[in-house]
Amino acid sequence: MSQPFRPTAVTFLASDRPEAEEARLRLAERYGSVPVAEAEVIVALGGDGFMLETLHNNLQLQTPVYGMNRGSVGFLMNDYEEDDLLDRLIQADRTVLHPLQMDAWTESGQVHSGLAINEVSLLRQTRQSAKLRISINDKVRLEELTCDGCLVATPAGSTAYNLSAHGPIIPLDAPSLALTPISAFRPRRWRGALLSHTARVRFEVLEADKRPVSATADNFEVRRVTRVEVRERRDIALTMLFDAGRSYEERVMAEQFAS
Repeated sequence: MSQPFRPTAVTFLASDRPEAEEARLRLAERYGSVPVAEAEVIVALGGDGFMLETLHNNLQLQTPVYGMNRGSVGFLMNDYEEDDLLDRLIQADRTVLHPLQMDAWTESGQVHSGLAINEVSLLRQTRQSAKLRISINDKVRLEELTCDGCLVATPAGSTAYNLSAHGPIIPLDAPSLALTPISAFRPRRWRGALLSHTARVRFEVLEADKRPVSATADNFEVRRVTRVEVRERRDIALTMLFDAGRSYEERVMAEQFAS
């Protein structure tokens, strides 16, 4: 039988918002704080953007991250409460995320790689629409998509930019990715696709010299790309902690019934 999770070494990290830094100082004084490399749990204080930043910075250590909202939206965060923090960490539900790998080729032939926890997105750089050819597992599925852009979202990212672009919300335990167009012009009725998490997606930029396109893996951007390939990195596992009864799965479910 596995032993219960009882963290004794915690570190507190804060965004640059004053209320986040003030909270970090109070919590560190109350519970103690160890260096990040020695922590069993990272407590991230800020908003959703800071949670993503913390997860990216934690790719090598892969230490569980527990967020508390000292930002604005806080969809990825737990409610801020200073009491009984260690008990909350012990009882917390775990959610494991796997990022996307983006490999992007530019007009000069260089390849740039990045990891995305939310999504990989392609966007037009000028007033002219982008033209993209989309292949799945080396088979062309859409010969030409005229659009503002297109994205591939993880289940965790399905409630972010993907949802704003009218893509589907994906439960975190679903082995799926969302392929979602952004303001598609032609084909007019194409609304995207749900893909297996094992799918390899390739975008080819048509008329790249006339219609330049950028590619972004979360906050890492590459300009004037000609080809972008996206796949899931199952070998990287990032763990987020949520208060018992307030799991990420529950938040995703509630979001689908929000008015």
